[in-house]
Amino acid sequence: MQAVRNGISVSYRMVSRLLEEFELARIEGTAPRLRAKYRRADLLILDDFGVSKLKAAGKHDLLELLDDRIGERATIVCGQLPVENWHAFIDNPTIADAILDRLTSAAHRIELSGQSLRRKVV
Repeated sequence: MQAVRNGISVSYRMVSRLLEEFELARIEGTAPRLRAKYRRADLLILDDFGVSKLKAAGKHDLLELLDDRIGERATIVCGQLPVENWHAFIDNPTIADAILDRLTSAAHRIELSGQSLRRKVV
């Protein structure tokens, strides 16, 4: 929210929905335009990483998206899957190495603990 208040362009997507967008864009022939859309956002927030299994094409889409943004724009990846399990989750050693390299090369890692902020107050 603070980034938006500061006039920074922000795009927020759940990883599963983002990859569905790319799957549909490939079918429609608009994948380059979709990649450009996400490349332009100053901050891209990818939420719920590790919740849904990644298809082969989705792994490539994620890699290309991160590659387009590396060193140019900020990306935040959120999820409950511990970082040490990301490589196994991606389940393709070559692509996993490439994705994790792009995510960790200049990363600031923040691990949260405690109760969920989504809990309802009674």
